[in-house]
Order: sequence, then structure tokens, then C-alpha cells
Amino acid sequence: MLHQAEMYERFAALHARHGAFIMPNAWDGISALILQREGFEALGTSSLAIAFAAGRQDGTGAVGRDEALANAVLLGRLSGLPVNGDLENGFGPAPDDCRATVEAAIAAGLAGLGIEDTTADPAAPLFGFDAAVARVAAAARAAKGRIVLTGRTDNYLQGKPDLDDTIRRLTAFAEAGADVLYAPGLPDLASIRAVVRAVAPKPVNVVVGPAREPCSLAELDQAGVKRVSLGGALYRCSMRALRDVARRISAGDLPAAANGLATAELGAWLGEAARRGRVSSRHRPSSG
Repeated sequence: MLHQAEMYERFAALHARHGAFIMPNAWDGISALILQREGFEALGTSSLAIAFAAGRQDGTGAVGRDEALANAVLLGRLSGLPVNGDLENGFGPAPDDCRATVEAAIAAGLAGLGIEDTTADPAAPLFGFDAAVARVAAAARAAKGRIVLTGRTDNYLQGKPDLDDTIRRLTAFAEAGADVLYAPGLPDLASIRAVVRAVAPKPVNVVVGPAREPCSLAELDQAGVKRVSLGGALYRCSMRALRDVARRISAGDLPAAANGLATAELGAWLGEAARRGRVSSRHRPSSG
């Protein structure tokens, strides 16, 4: 894995160049290698995939900072790509918790991270406006020029489909120093365009696409979106494929179990990743 500063520069450059790009979210070593081999230039982690794989609920604070960062380190070490950490609400309610998460992400080698305005408390799922902005501001002070910070509001995911408040929060996050702005669950291209206009010239992330209007990367690019993440979508696709083949096998179709990727092929990918990591380490600048 390259030095963190190099990863940051590579990741930041993706946001500065012309056109939208896709940042798929991996969850384990092989998923990271598949995505790297298919030509993607950066990866995100997925809090949903990490939690579900461990048998826990997403968005409840059930996954801690160290566990989330360890997953990101694994993805980056094997893929050699910049990794953006889905680090939820920064693992604590206070602005200093967000600052500490930024520092930990930099120390772990991440190229980017997100801080969202969720509380993990179902009774009051979102931080108030002032608290949300203060948390992003604390993260931004630590992140500036060192790691790409995404400021995220989860209004639409938490039962508050209020575009005006979403834009109010995102513009405040931008003014507080967030590098990228993100509101998952925006319903249509019109709302996405409104967010893009409101926070311009800062880039906007969209997850997969508008909730009610599936569309292409080209359409999102035309709407002004810079980055398209996939959240837990690929994990859920993989689980659907597993369920489908399990149903066939349980019905007696044993040959269905023979259609997976070959062990030798997966092992070869891991070997290539190990060799790439050794070469990268030899070329890493000395800190001494």
C-alpha cells in the first residue's frame, strides 16, 4: 500500500478531473481485488457490509472505529487503491470524536472518510443543525490538506425527506470545510441537481443514483455529480446470488455449487496483491 499522502493525492485528483467516476464499496479482500481488477480507481468501505457480515445491525453503533479502520486497511493493502472510509458518525457524539476519527483514519492510511449527522439513537436519529455543523467543522480542521472529507446528511434515510433542510445542512458542511457533500436517498434527478447547484463548486457524491429514478452514470454526470458510490449494493447483490444458489442446492441441484470462481484463480489474485505490496513497500519514502 502506498504512503497515505500519495493515496490522498490520488483520491483528491479524481474529484478534480473532468467527469464523474464510480467508487464501488468492497467489504473483504476478494471483493476489493475483484473491483481493482475491473479497473476501478478507488474503493469505499461499507458500514452495512461490515455490520451484516459480523451479524450486527448497521447504523446502531455496533461496529467500532478500530474494526471499521481495520477493514479499510485490508481493502487498501490488497487493492493498492485509495480507500474512502464509511466511518458513520465519527464514532461519538462530540466534535472531538470526529476529530479523533479523522486522525485515526489518516494514521491508518485512508485517502478519504465520511462524517454523517446520524446519532445511532432511533428516538432522535439526527443531530440538530448546530451540532451537526460543529462536528463536520472539527473534522474539517483535522482533515484539511491531508484526507478527503465528505460531509453527509441522512435526512432522507431517517424519515425526513426535506430537501430544503438537506441543502441547508450540506451548504453549511461545505462552508465548514467538507471537501465532498453527500445526501443518500435523494429521490430524483431534480433534487440531485438542486444539491449540486447549492454546494458548487464543491463535488457531490450520490449513492447508486436517485431513489425513484434509476439512471446511468452519464445522466448523473450531466446532472453535475462527481462521485458515485455504491454503498451496500454490491454486498446485497452478492447475498442475493448466494441465496439463489443455496435454494438450488437445497432442492438437490448439487452441480450449482460448481459454478463459482476457481480456488486457484482467487489464490493467484492474492499472490499478485502480495507481490505488489512488497514492491510498493520498497519504493515507499523513508520517514527517517
